[in-house]
Amino acid sequence: MLRRTPLAALLTAAAVSGVLVVPAAADDGPVIGGDCVGTSQFVTVCREEPASTGSTQQQGGSADTTDGGSDAKPRPQTCAVERLDPQPPAGDPAWDGHKPGDGAIYTRVCLSDALGIAAGAQIIPQVFWAAEAPQVNVDPEQLARAAVDKMLLTGPSIASPRAAGRYVVGMPMWMWVNQSPTTYGPNTASASLAGVTVTATAKVSSISWDMGEGSASVVCNGPGTAYTPAVGKAPSPDCGHTYTKTSARQQGDKFQGTATATWTVDWQVTAGPGETGQFTEVRQSAFTVDVREVQVLN
Repeated sequence: MLRRTPLAALLTAAAVSGVLVVPAAADDGPVIGGDCVGTSQFVTVCREEPASTGSTQQQGGSADTTDGGSDAKPRPQTCAVERLDPQPPAGDPAWDGHKPGDGAIYTRVCLSDALGIAAGAQIIPQVFWAAEAPQVNVDPEQLARAAVDKMLLTGPSIASPRAAGRYVVGMPMWMWVNQSPTTYGPNTASASLAGVTVTATAKVSSISWDMGEGSASVVCNGPGTAYTPAVGKAPSPDCGHTYTKTSARQQGDKFQGTATATWTVDWQVTAGPGETGQFTEVRQSAFTVDVREVQVLN
């Protein structure tokens, strides 16, 4: 899928971000942005090495940290090409032995946040000759991932178990989470590049609860049901756990648990060829549980 992207827009973005873009050496060839199989010859938007995107959140959504976990997703390298106007005169080295009218001279600028250059750095476009007007190849899934980045998705907002609560060995525990666009979904955002717009919708499809006592994780396919006193000692109908031992000898005398949400992202191209796709994102929240034994007096 080929689309033209204006060079001026990327130059403006680069000027704001202060990214220094160094032209490729002559023997590097015209492709910049990595190994982009199936892309156009000149301008590419393709997958690169994974970037740091993992997220862990403390109980109740009070803290959030990021690290480079195994769920890190690739980021796109964006390049833009524009025909020089006016064209250089005959004999200019940019013609690379060709003559005016035999193809044209273009400039290329590539932006990469991986360079980390300080604001105010100089932007250096690459100048090259091409027989035909270059175009940009847009990966719609990368645009969908860019849209997800706008959503600021987090780990579950845990309502139960409560950090300040006390629970009893052998008594059914009900687990549930608060629902919001950033903690459970649905959440929708769009991203555009070179005439292609992708709209993505993310929603939590399951939450895996590691209860911290060494037992198998509890996988819940919904947000869980809030407990009410009217149900008494009945187990949760859809998301519950029963502890078989106390947390007395654990760190801080509490079990250290983790709730891992799997976000399912459905995307579609809303401006451009009608493509669709799906992928998943993972976010975590930590929680603690104080579990005690009931003392029976004779």
